[in-house]
Amino acid sequence: MAGHVQDRWFKTEPGPDGKPVKVKTDRFGVGMRYRARYVGPDGAEKSRSFPDRQKRKADAWLANIEADMSQGRYIDPSAGAVTFAHYVKKWMEALTVDPVTRESVEVRLRVHAIPYLGERPMAAFRPSHLRLWMRQLEATGRAASYRRSIFANVSAVFTAAVEDRIIAENPCRARSVRAPRLDPRKVKPWTAARVMAVHEALPERYQEMVALGAGCGLRQGEIFGVAVEDVDFLTGLVRVVRQVKLIRGTQMVFAPPKGGKERHVPLPETVGFALAAHITRYPPVEVTLPWKLPDGPPVTASLLFLAPHKKPPNRTRFNARVWRPALQVAEVPAGRENGMHALRHFYASVLLDAGESIKALSEYLGHHDPSFTLRTYTHLMPSSEIRTRAAVDQVFRDGGDATNDGPGTAQGAD
Repeated sequence: MAGHVQDRWFKTEPGPDGKPVKVKTDRFGVGMRYRARYVGPDGAEKSRSFPDRQKRKADAWLANIEADMSQGRYIDPSAGAVTFAHYVKKWMEALTVDPVTRESVEVRLRVHAIPYLGERPMAAFRPSHLRLWMRQLEATGRAASYRRSIFANVSAVFTAAVEDRIIAENPCRARSVRAPRLDPRKVKPWTAARVMAVHEALPERYQEMVALGAGCGLRQGEIFGVAVEDVDFLTGLVRVVRQVKLIRGTQMVFAPPKGGKERHVPLPETVGFALAAHITRYPPVEVTLPWKLPDGPPVTASLLFLAPHKKPPNRTRFNARVWRPALQVAEVPAGRENGMHALRHFYASVLLDAGESIKALSEYLGHHDPSFTLRTYTHLMPSSEIRTRAAVDQVFRDGGDATNDGPGTAQGAD
């Protein structure tokens, strides 16, 4: 046994005949009767008190403690007394992610989790608490995708607490607790006419951003980070090796593309001509920014697109002062679905319509997994019914061709 159970109401003393007898203590009838005591792995004594008539429960609790310690599953009962807010603070201090991601995680937890969950001890959480919090979060009107990100961050906190032996289980993984379901909205790609209308509505120095977005599938930050040395006009490739990131809303840095994955993207001839003309009108300028962190090593690149002050565009100001006014001129509704990401959706729709494979499209877009590309754009692929009709029609049209294994061959096999 890892310890013993002390009876506070009675003590054992030698009787008149020398045999041990139980006598009442000064605490008889007052407070908890039994105290289960043991020495933890850290060498400190731990205990828990039980009321009268619960000796068996005290013994069972102590037996469970012994089993947990022998199997390496022991969790200090006092460890779970730390509050969610206090543990989040410690968790954030040790979080190893890029500054932009860290900032996003910190905001989600500080604004949407700690006000609801912060004061509760980690060991006191039950699935019902998480279900209530998610209902309150839903009432704020936040998009399902954003609520899903918040839920993922909270679940990551509880997972870390399990690994740190603060709690035994992650309440976010209970069967009754489910992450918010994504809105079943399908991507609706722009038409070519809309792409060209936005191209013409943008200031001339930014127009060919549309060419890189709609013609090469680059993300906004990657477009901001394209340098002249990344464009190989002879082989027809664009090397996507960096993006411009905004930290804390003001500090710009160079960083690897999303997911840290560099890639090569085919450069269509029309896009190449457009970029060449842009370079003639607006010669690239060398820009030096820190790499990944505000105090990171300096990196220099000759960028294609610069704001008038010879610095990369600030994403926030660019969207508010350049992109949205251009949408208004082009008579495109404002909204998240019509951000610069819409150019990537157009690129994907063009490639799928031309019969490009999901695997190739995934590589060009820089997705981490082709299955993600498939889930996002599967509704844009030519339907099986269309392919079936076309295949059968082709067979019947070419039925007289001796090399064709069509209906005639099948009939001859009967």
